[in-house]
Amino acid sequence: MTDEGRGNRTLRLHVLGSGSKGNCALIEGPQGLIMVDDGFSRREVLARMHTLGLDEHDVRALLLTHEHTDHVSGITVWHRAFPVELYASIGTPGTRRYLDELPFCQFVPGVSFEVAGISVRTFPTSHDVVNPVGFRFDCAGDSIGYATDTGYLTDDALDALAGARILALESNHDVPMLRCGSYPRYLQDRILSDSGHLSNAQAAEAAPRLVSERTEQLVAMHISQENNRPSLAVRSFAESLGASLDDELGSTAPLERGDGPSLRIRAAGQNRPITVD
Repeated sequence: MTDEGRGNRTLRLHVLGSGSKGNCALIEGPQGLIMVDDGFSRREVLARMHTLGLDEHDVRALLLTHEHTDHVSGITVWHRAFPVELYASIGTPGTRRYLDELPFCQFVPGVSFEVAGISVRTFPTSHDVVNPVGFRFDCAGDSIGYATDTGYLTDDALDALAGARILALESNHDVPMLRCGSYPRYLQDRILSDSGHLSNAQAAEAAPRLVSERTEQLVAMHISQENNRPSLAVRSFAESLGASLDDELGSTAPLERGDGPSLRIRAAGQNRPITVD
């Protein structure tokens, strides 16, 4: 890995997949990669990493946001092949036997620690699990904020995510699509609850508070394939921040800001890995 051509941007975000069928992302820094969640098979993770030109031997640690299967199903096989440091919030490994058998370093949400030369700040989120968390990664003046699977943004989350150069934020569903869709009422209510998932509207409402003149990339995460569209998530963010869609599909939305860096809004998907830098 090299910083050539990246100016003073020390960190990169690689999203291998984000959605209810599997989640895995990688934070790239000068000393290697930090994996966030692993809800794919080892073969799928390797294929997607190689598509982005990443080397599996550069992974230095694996961090969990929470214990739902779409975030953890691939961890045991991955760790058997590539044993690295494992981190999870207190109580999370104990929710599943196969996680409890792994050598996790458990932390209290709110603490910070260093992995591969990157400062990792943890913060509580709100989901129907034991002890869910999000992360802020800082290195040499660069930063990435990462929050998915949360029914609302806690004060700690808002504080930690604010001003990150790259902000990866859940924008899970469009409320009218969810209410008019095929999901049973109890599942709709769970998604809409404070321990469910952020809607497009909720994420867009938070965006002006989180995006600063330092923010260059805003990535809509964990988009429902049944109850949302990437273009809807991008449009919601764009409208809240005064950005313009760059095409009729609404796949991205740029915002020029005078002499400062521009902002690009885009969506991460379930099936196509992307690099954000």
